[in-house]
Amino acid sequence: MGTRYSARLFAEPIDQALVGAALFAAVDAVDRQMSTWKPDSDLSRLNAAPVGQWVPVPAGLAIVLAEAVRIGRESGGAFDIGVGDLVNDWGFGPTAPRRDPSRLSAMPGRPRLSAMDGLEFDEAGERIRKLAPVTLDLSGIAKGFGVDELARCLERFGIASYLVGIDGELRVRGSKPGGEPWNVAVERPDYEQRDVMGVLALSDTAVATSGDYRHWIEFKGAKLSHTMDPRTGEPLRNRIASVTVLAKQCVDADAWATALMVMGDSGPDFARARGMDALFVMRDSDRLTALATGKFESDA
Repeated sequence: MGTRYSARLFAEPIDQALVGAALFAAVDAVDRQMSTWKPDSDLSRLNAAPVGQWVPVPAGLAIVLAEAVRIGRESGGAFDIGVGDLVNDWGFGPTAPRRDPSRLSAMPGRPRLSAMDGLEFDEAGERIRKLAPVTLDLSGIAKGFGVDELARCLERFGIASYLVGIDGELRVRGSKPGGEPWNVAVERPDYEQRDVMGVLALSDTAVATSGDYRHWIEFKGAKLSHTMDPRTGEPLRNRIASVTVLAKQCVDADAWATALMVMGDSGPDFARARGMDALFVMRDSDRLTALATGKFESDA
């Protein structure tokens, strides 16, 4: 997945080599199934398959695709994994841009088929087929699922006090010895340097952040995020700098952080109406302002 994973835990004496190997196997399986950077991954195989052809997929990938489609529908299309072609065209994918971004930005909006409408599931046979030439990208959800797999791995060893993470997606269970919660920093959305904006004290929850400040390109004097807006067919352009979401599972926190980011100014109202725990950081001229919902609001 192009990044690092980590696990911090408190437990009775354990075979660290055995646990370490199991953790690697868990994230390696996710990478082999869901990477767009590996031409032989199960996702790449599905992307390359002809329209209408049933493709067998492993259980993990089937779960993530179904979850992505569900959140896509619930978010009104703000979360859409069918933007792989846009990711590649704008130079954020594994291949070089097929077209000049200046040409892309000058093109009128093109009708796009969403992943929700472009996939058919055969759950009994664990296979999927494309109903249209859609290119899937799981960058907004696969890491969250990978974090959940790390958590499930530790729990199979009976470990009940841990913090696991892949990049900015994290999941914690229990507390440290003495009842101290796990402290997780929220990064300030700064293009130039890494800095802490605040600290969360967490227990038995998952947290994910989506932002515009880590992977971006500069085009016509503007910084364009790696997050694609499926409604416009272009990189996201709004004043939301980052969204941090709490959820029971990291796969949900990961996907909803992206969806709320895409929603822009309507994101906070959507999150509040659904009772979601979210922290929005907006760029207002040269200032950063925060807006909180749920637990973030009550803790402010």
